Amino acid sequence: MKNLFDHAREKQIEKEQPLAARMRPRTLDEYVGQDHILAPGRLLRRAIQADRVSSLIFYGPPGTGKTTLASVIANTTQSKFVVLNAVLSGVKDIRDVTENAKRERGEYDRRTILFVDEVHRWNKAQQDALLPWVENGTVVLIGATTENPYFTVNRALVSRSRIFQLKPLNEDALRRVAEQALADEERGYGAIHTRLEPEALTHLVEVANGDARAVLNALELAIETTPPDEDGEVVIGMAVAEESIQQRAVLYDKEGDYHFDTISAFIKSLRGSDPDATLYWLAKMVYAGEDPRFLFRRMLIFCGEDIGLADPNALTVCTAAAEAFDRVGLPEGRYHLGMAALYLATAPKSNSVMGFFDALAAVEKEREDDVPNHLRDASRDKEGFGHGEGYLYPHAYRDHWVAQQYLPESMQGKVFYQPGDIGYEESISEQTQRRREAQLAAAVERSTGGAPPEILTFSPRDRALEQWLARTVSGVGDRLAEIRDRAFSAIRWERHFTVLDARAGTGLFTWEALRHTPEGGVYALANSGDIARSLRDRAEAMPALNRPLLLVGEPDQLDAVLEQSDEADLRFDVVLGRNALLYATDRAAALSQFASRLRPGGVCSLAEALAGATQRLYELVDASSLPPDLLERLRVAEEAIYANPDDPLVSLDERALESLLEEAGFAEHSVECMDQSSDQIISPNMLDRWFSPAQADGRPSYADHLARHLAPPEIDTIATLFRAQLSGRTVPWRSRVAFIHARTAG
Repeated sequence: MKNLFDHAREKQIEKEQPLAARMRPRTLDEYVGQDHILAPGRLLRRAIQADRVSSLIFYGPPGTGKTTLASVIANTTQSKFVVLNAVLSGVKDIRDVTENAKRERGEYDRRTILFVDEVHRWNKAQQDALLPWVENGTVVLIGATTENPYFTVNRALVSRSRIFQLKPLNEDALRRVAEQALADEERGYGAIHTRLEPEALTHLVEVANGDARAVLNALELAIETTPPDEDGEVVIGMAVAEESIQQRAVLYDKEGDYHFDTISAFIKSLRGSDPDATLYWLAKMVYAGEDPRFLFRRMLIFCGEDIGLADPNALTVCTAAAEAFDRVGLPEGRYHLGMAALYLATAPKSNSVMGFFDALAAVEKEREDDVPNHLRDASRDKEGFGHGEGYLYPHAYRDHWVAQQYLPESMQGKVFYQPGDIGYEESISEQTQRRREAQLAAAVERSTGGAPPEILTFSPRDRALEQWLARTVSGVGDRLAEIRDRAFSAIRWERHFTVLDARAGTGLFTWEALRHTPEGGVYALANSGDIARSLRDRAEAMPALNRPLLLVGEPDQLDAVLEQSDEADLRFDVVLGRNALLYATDRAAALSQFASRLRPGGVCSLAEALAGATQRLYELVDASSLPPDLLERLRVAEEAIYANPDDPLVSLDERALESLLEEAGFAEHSVECMDQSSDQIISPNMLDRWFSPAQADGRPSYADHLARHLAPPEIDTIATLFRAQLSGRTVPWRSRVAFIHARTAG
């Protein structure tokens, strides 16, 4: 047990901690930034709040809150929370943790969460020692790393963990961090009369470059070293701020992601002939201390790979600049570094030298063939084997060239070198082609396919869940699937999005949204309890955290529904819906609430059936047997159904939608229509509904509408015609869908 002295010692140590450690958030509400993974509705936030955290890896640069997020989980969870630092611990520590975890599970039925800071520091053997216990659920791993986990963490551990990438904090978030420290009387400087000048705060925020720890360290240094003025106020002005943090910390690690990503950006800027971007990325690497010889080495490679014969002088210039740098050194050698980079960025480009690698590939794949006899060495056995016989000596011919075979028989027709059409190569392109035509009349160019796209994101695959979702969605008809796919294609999806299906219905959009946002959250708004129960039953096969969160209400009641569900502040990245407006009592209110519930830059993508453009029934039958007058009045009577401005179902058209979107306040919006045609079976029951009195929902039937223009005997005649020609038949059925794409200001 701790005595009073231990308690006092801990309090003193806590008080003497650096400001960054003292101000570490204890709850999700105190946590600043990383909204892409922690905003209300996101998967990770819901998992923490529900205490259902699975194995996680937090990846990001220093000062972005990885360790802090782990401490928030520690303060929230009922599980036993154990902390290890990979630099200071080894296999023995892992063994102790797992033994205690087994005991906790067996004796107290309590999980153990193991947080490993700098998990990339563990070698393969240490990571392998933990793997079995993560796999069988004895330990839930939370790892934090500044290195790309795909390269530095055991692949087996990665495959069993969700990876969340933390980004550098933006300026608004850094300001909130500083303001929290100034206001907190217990852990920060709220008890000290302090005034931080606006320009000083701006300097701290800008130079910190997204690192919250850098802001707090600079703020601590400024306040602790500045004496109070005559009024007892500690004033932090621009001069003090500049002394506290003088140089921007550039995110750059010579052996990590930032190194590879930045050099990649530099090379791609050279290849894209953008001198401004070239100088920017070059400056970033030099500023961060990158070895200029490494940069020259990459530029020399670039000369051959991307410039080649378009400007053969590029290699000469780059080599001369590299030699000049070796003689001059830093800092003056930067002139030569910049000169070489600018020359390469502005030089004409050609990758025709890649033909050499095509030739290498051909040598590897093609069967070995003899050197043609006339090309063989004749100095040794010309007399015995006739080697070299028939060789034509080019210098004996005009222009020092003559057409003859140089490739082996099996390689005839192969083309490896493709001259570019700019720079020096432009001058040799035509000549090369003419000569090739002369000596390779049967040559056939062979095209090659491109490489598959790179996947930069990862989440462990739950095959059972994927198969369930696939089965669920595959039951949708082709026409509905086309609507769903077009509505979804209008969105640039992120895996962490929070989504609202504004009229869930059968779940057509809900299930697809779940597939797009495995680390986000999907809210399904059902307009009745029965629909909500149906969706809930169908989601039973899914893990609890992956299920849609069900709400009950109409789209124009969204705010009230969220307030009743304790989600009053919830914001969405995407609002989806199929016929969310068609049946809404107040369409303007629905769209207005959609707009207000979207985050900045959020997208609203709706698919609305335009009932006024649906299939006309009189067009499905051959009505030539009807008197012309009756046929015309039938057409007028049916068209009147869709021309009624007082019927909200048929009055919804493109113009009305554009007007509603304008009123809702979206920053940008568009409406595009798609006509569809599908096969429709006309059943006897369907015909009965058309020609029976008013339907169960109170809406007039087809016969009721006709009765406004036709007498009952005439309606009976038309019904007889319809039943005779349509009952049991499959007919083409046209419809029109309006696709709404709207975005809030970002």
